[in-house]
Amino acid sequence: MKPLEGLLIVDLSQFLSGPSASLKLADLGARVIKIERPIQGDICRSLYVSNVKMNGVSSIFHAINRNKESFCADLKNEKDRVRILKLIENADVVMHNFRPGVIDRLGLSYNLISKVNPNIVYGEVSGYGIEGPWKNKPGQDLLIQALSGLTWLSGNKTDGPVPMGLAVVDILAGAHLVQGILAALVRKGINGKGAKIEVSMLESIIDFQFETLTTFYMDGGKPTERTAHNNAHAYLGAPYGVYKTKNGYLAVAMAKIPQLGELLGCVELLAFQEVPSWFEERDKIKHLLADHLATDRTEKWLAILESADIWCADVLDWKKLLKSEGYKVLEMEQEVQMSDGYSFKTTRCPIKIDGELLTSRKGTPALGEHTAAIIEEFNL
Repeated sequence: MKPLEGLLIVDLSQFLSGPSASLKLADLGARVIKIERPIQGDICRSLYVSNVKMNGVSSIFHAINRNKESFCADLKNEKDRVRILKLIENADVVMHNFRPGVIDRLGLSYNLISKVNPNIVYGEVSGYGIEGPWKNKPGQDLLIQALSGLTWLSGNKTDGPVPMGLAVVDILAGAHLVQGILAALVRKGINGKGAKIEVSMLESIIDFQFETLTTFYMDGGKPTERTAHNNAHAYLGAPYGVYKTKNGYLAVAMAKIPQLGELLGCVELLAFQEVPSWFEERDKIKHLLADHLATDRTEKWLAILESADIWCADVLDWKKLLKSEGYKVLEMEQEVQMSDGYSFKTTRCPIKIDGELLTSRKGTPALGEHTAAIIEEFNL
């Protein structure tokens, strides 16, 4: 039995942050009923990544919305709104990611819902919080990366701002929403009280940078300065970075520079005996190290460094990763199937509980697939 089995979640969210949260809760055993607009459904159904369409719907929608049920309702239609309120009466959790003010106009605010269901755990994700001059800006991942300072941490010194190549803000906000919901459910189990959980995407990505921001707060607000080349962390000294070799790349984390020089046969590195120099002269050190590592193969450098317990790794693409034994032993892949028989491969929940993998064969719902059955089940 999965830990959240028996819990009912009504998910009013769309796009990425909210649905990614309800996916995690579904994988932990909760029943998730996804509320979608008639005809169009979640806009993410047509939000294509690399133009990949799966069974008539975008691949990103399939990845984020498997293991759920779909219920069609027009929240601006009074009959449908009443149905949703009645469904929420039976729910343990309700969640949304509308812009501030929208949920109030729809008549589904926490104040109203908590009267219908006093013990409800009510979760919401906004872009920038419910107050302040940015509250009505579009809560889109790239835009929030741009505003958050995150784009100045990746890439090299002369690259300009470099965004992360994943919807990291959406996924982090979803993860924080899950944390808040689970904490509220634990408290509810203790004192019987529901709760309102608020997460903003901007706060999530600021929290993501807590290490570097703490440094920034305490060093007088000096501008972030990335290394000229081989940058992997703007606030760490050499050798931290990814280096080109004769046949690929090598990632090197923390290491004593003189020890690296001895192991690799790079005599120029022996000059940097003082620890402060590993940060103060990191550009010079990285340049010397990069030139040296380019002279031979990744395998040679790995054999030397790993035997000395130096933190390093090969740099793999997905094809190489999927062929590796380190990946295969994790059993990260699962096959899921829609009710029409269409199946696809995706990743599983990364959590084990009591040694058991949390997997589910339940695929993505067709738009409104479960509407009639849910109306009958809950007498809506």
